[in-house]
Amino acid sequence: MRFVVVTGMSGGGKRTAMKMLEDMGFYCVDNLPVPLIERFIELINTPGGEITKVALGLDVRADQNFAEAEEVLKRMNKAGYQMEIIFMDASDEILIKRYKETRRKHPVSGDGSLEDGIKKERKILKSVKAHADYVFDTSSLLTRELKEEMDRIFLQNEEYNSLIVRVLSFGFKYGIPNDADLVFDVRFLPNPFYIDELKNLTGNDAAVRDYVMGFEEAGIFLDKVCDMLEFLLPGYVKEGKHQLVVAIGCTGGKHRSVTLANAIAKRLKKKGKYGLTISHRDERKV
Repeated sequence: MRFVVVTGMSGGGKRTAMKMLEDMGFYCVDNLPVPLIERFIELINTPGGEITKVALGLDVRADQNFAEAEEVLKRMNKAGYQMEIIFMDASDEILIKRYKETRRKHPVSGDGSLEDGIKKERKILKSVKAHADYVFDTSSLLTRELKEEMDRIFLQNEEYNSLIVRVLSFGFKYGIPNDADLVFDVRFLPNPFYIDELKNLTGNDAAVRDYVMGFEEAGIFLDKVCDMLEFLLPGYVKEGKHQLVVAIGCTGGKHRSVTLANAIAKRLKKKGKYGLTISHRDERKV
């Protein structure tokens, strides 16, 4: 039986993850009282049973000690149950924004502030996050992108290193992305903007792509950046980093940066070791 535990920060996307697992054929149970967890798994894990995939949602709640749930999971692990833990996370800023939008009360804030509740919850979940098999930071992860990663792990059974690489194109005239970890400037390449037949196209169009990649410098840049990323990524995984934003910038974010961002993502995808998303922040701006 494949047994998955879904936990994480309140507002991090646990319900969304549970829904995705349900769509994949998992038997999903959310917020089961801690004393019933072991008994539930024993009952459902009968030889020859019809249920072969189970997902259990665990939340931090004011009415029960999360440490007890961790102890239950440890006992089950020692008893031979093979489990995978998904930890759903997001930045404090995003969690606060989501709570304000829904106007819900944080489960462990008590009479304190929302910020206090988030800080307390992070402390409670520190241990389980450290031992999680998969950590998803949904701060800038689209639902579609999360689904692609979940499919890759639980349907296609591909290797997962708990690192999602986000390749992002942007225009320097609109500012460097605030969440960028690595920033590369491709303004040294000739600008298709000044060619009439290419001006209104983007790097997603073959004509622009062929023009940009037709310069030897573009190919050299692509090789060197990808070589560096292949060197760095294992180190980031070892460090415990869960999301890396690689930002590629040109003047307006429509031509050169889009072309190179697509090319880098294509190269990384062939490696097949990391979660990968690509987006073009300024592609449609005038």
